[in-house]
Amino acid sequence: MSNAMLNDTPSSVHSMAFVPYLSHPPAAEIVSRAERKLAEIEALWDLMELDEESVLPASLPTDLRVSVVIPVYNEKRTVFDVIARIRALPFETEIIVVDDCSTDGTRGWLETVRGAPGLKLILKDENQGKGAALRTGFMNATGQIVVVQDADLEYDPRDIETLIRPIISGDADVCYGSRYFYRRSSDRSFLHRLVNRTLTTASNLFTGLRLTDMETCHKAFRTNVLRDLPLKQNRFGFEPEVTAKIARRKYRVTETPSSYKPRGYAEGKKIGFRDALNAIYCIARYGFAD
Repeated sequence: MSNAMLNDTPSSVHSMAFVPYLSHPPAAEIVSRAERKLAEIEALWDLMELDEESVLPASLPTDLRVSVVIPVYNEKRTVFDVIARIRALPFETEIIVVDDCSTDGTRGWLETVRGAPGLKLILKDENQGKGAALRTGFMNATGQIVVVQDADLEYDPRDIETLIRPIISGDADVCYGSRYFYRRSSDRSFLHRLVNRTLTTASNLFTGLRLTDMETCHKAFRTNVLRDLPLKQNRFGFEPEVTAKIARRKYRVTETPSSYKPRGYAEGKKIGFRDALNAIYCIARYGFAD
């Protein structure tokens, strides 16, 4: 008989039919030890099942509708992938694509999906900026929750489900998808990280919030919250403006992690030094008044 059959492992349990023929150690002792080990293993399984149940997300409301607003400017390579990932989410979505007068053929591509179920397509005749495109999208939203999603796949639309859960559970009115929540950002640019940390810290000083990523694209709002905000900024000043105004109105804000795959200026990144200066202005400007 192999000594392996005497090990205190789950495999020894299946060999118990041969135990009575052993003379050393006594068969009764082996049976007892095996039973104890099996009981320990089953207890561990029970704990694992309880832990899994405790972390499983609560089921989503059957009548949930989420409006996802996508501001688009020259993103024909990625915008269809973004739309497809949103449509695959496990709840009803209203996808609102606002093209900000693209010049690379994006508008023609988008026209091919006009009229698709669950998709609203708005083509602006003048390039006004991300903030202006978002305001247009917000005005056309009919869902209980509104989410901002960029069209360039830096942010994965599959994170939207995590983003909206604090709102669905009633724990928050607004949720930001942070690139720095529980993990180091995958942005390898020291300058980008430094600017983001500076702007987020300055915003927190003025608003009293404790955000880790004020400049994140991924933001979710109760629709009635957006209806209460007199938004004005046309470009990337939207981020500090909306943050200041929800803080001034004492809405509950939280964060969840969002994955991030940054792209460089050679790939079409559009935020520049002037936008950073404008963000500083907006932090100070809207920190005191609308």
